[in-house]
Amino acid sequence: MWFASRLIGALVLAIVLGLGSAYVSVMSLRGAHTIRNGPWTTSLETGGTDAGMYMRAFVALTGLLALNKDETIYYGATRDSSGEPLDGACAYRIEGRDPDARWWSVTLYGTDHYLIANPSNRYSVSRSNVTRATNGTFVIRLSATPEPSNWIATSPDGFQITLRLYNPSETVIADPAAAPLPSIVKEACA
Repeated sequence: MWFASRLIGALVLAIVLGLGSAYVSVMSLRGAHTIRNGPWTTSLETGGTDAGMYMRAFVALTGLLALNKDETIYYGATRDSSGEPLDGACAYRIEGRDPDARWWSVTLYGTDHYLIANPSNRYSVSRSNVTRATNGTFVIRLSATPEPSNWIATSPDGFQITLRLYNPSETVIADPAAAPLPSIVKEACA
């Protein structure tokens, strides 16, 4: 009886340690193989056939459901263009021109990797629905307070921004660090 209980205890401990170390190994890939472009970061391994098992597990755990880099490049931002961390108590604007891709979208996610609930049910702005100025530029507002157009809700608990470039140009694929991307500017804090 004594031997069986120690054996079961050792097995439980081995399973917990094994799963825990695997989780830490996978989640430590956040930021691995990162390419920087202003406040935006990306990894060309995300969704690629050359991604290793840990990168594939990371993509699966974070719910990205990533496509291959020839189909989509995913840029993420957790900081503004001045390098400051994004703050849920602040309002921001994303400004620029259409990225060099067939289609693009900007989506905000909470720190739990889910869309941020808001009464307007506005979670994303895309090439199809963005309102542009006459010179072709756009401004997307990020705040807790609804705006009439080009607005996405933030969370007081924090948020992250994902910019998806669907069917990016060959130039963007070849050098994602040099692609012209919109800036993220802090406007005011509560």
